[in-house]
Amino acid sequence: MLLEDNVASLKSLTEVKDVQALLALNTTQTQPGLEKTVAYSREVYEIFTEIQGEVAKIVEAQFTDAQKAVTGAIEAASKNAPKGTEGVFTAVKSAFAASNSAYDNVTKLARQVSEIAESNLSAATNATVKAVGANATKAKKAA
Repeated sequence: MLLEDNVASLKSLTEVKDVQALLALNTTQTQPGLEKTVAYSREVYEIFTEIQGEVAKIVEAQFTDAQKAVTGAIEAASKNAPKGTEGVFTAVKSAFAASNSAYDNVTKLARQVSEIAESNLSAATNATVKAVGANATKAKKAA
């Protein structure tokens, strides 16, 4: 496919008669290459996004398991603790609950930032493709 594209480009280049036609050819040759590059970039981005999602699920599952283990350990220790230490375990439980809440908030924020970044990247990519397409259309009309 790439070889065929290059041969077609060279053939078109040999048929150029003036500067205006050369400029138009440059623009029309740029559009397909840009579209292929953008498509490839999107595919790579989607693969990385999918991998990131899978890794996040694994990490979240491991974190949930660790939370359960720590909560169980705190409960077991509080049951076997000497009298009068209930306040210490209440404080530890409260601190652990606060850290879990903070983790949840950071995780939600990270997801929102990721979604915003993905949306902005998609919008910028689409705008670039449209701009180059518009220039290619103008060049074709000028030729």
